[in-house]
Amino acid sequence: MTALAEFKGVSFAYRESAKGRPPFSLRELSFALAPGEVLGLIGPNAAGKTTVIRLLSRVLHPSGGVILIDGESVESLGRVAVARRIAVVPQDVPQGFPYTVEQLVLMGRFPHAPARFFESREDLRIARDAMALTGVEALAVEPLDRLSGGERQRVVLARALAQQPRLLVLDEPTAHLDLRYQAECVALLRRLNRDQGLGILLVSHDLNLAAEVSDRLLLLAGGAAVKLGTPDDVLQESLLETVYGCRVVVDKHPATRRPTVSVLWPDGR
Repeated sequence: MTALAEFKGVSFAYRESAKGRPPFSLRELSFALAPGEVLGLIGPNAAGKTTVIRLLSRVLHPSGGVILIDGESVESLGRVAVARRIAVVPQDVPQGFPYTVEQLVLMGRFPHAPARFFESREDLRIARDAMALTGVEALAVEPLDRLSGGERQRVVLARALAQQPRLLVLDEPTAHLDLRYQAECVALLRRLNRDQGLGILLVSHDLNLAAEVSDRLLLLAGGAAVKLGTPDDVLQESLLETVYGCRVVVDKHPATRRPTVSVLWPDGR
């Protein structure tokens, strides 16, 4: 089976910073994401998670190795072709856009007809379905600037779904959501994965969220892969303590039996 996305010995280095600090580099990273798989990308700050997203979406270009989408090199595909297959939901939700919710979601249809100036009835149907899935259909005519951070996050997710991608890349998808919408977001991701076979790359600092929804986890640190495997394989106390530099306890969720990670605070009793 051809991988939905694959990194083969991918390397990349940023230029040296103005302050003279050593530039961050990604070193010979290799992993594959199968069709219909949920892969959680975890690791501490400056591990390389955002760089992986930028390389996969063709914002950055590797200095070594190959990135494949459906067996084709990303470098051989135009950005529009990449956008038909991969949709990215960024961590930072844009503000100051003079558009309504529906207008922003309709922008997700651009890769399917980049030369067209006006949306079709089919575009409108797909956009409204995406808004219904994410629970923002009642906000369709609202200006983006009037929305809360959590509402904007769900609108951007709707725009990504309107692209009808095969791979959905989520960068901290629950960062701006309260508990209710976190739960709804997790339920939606599971439903999209189960019912539509959508591949998902979940980038998250929330180890418990990643463990709950992912088939496998890829743990990064310092621009290199530390371990790739099931949540039970990767979320080991000794390994996490080494990578994150703090004491943790790994237990089992009482309902799902997935691993859960808790920090042992230094001044705890």
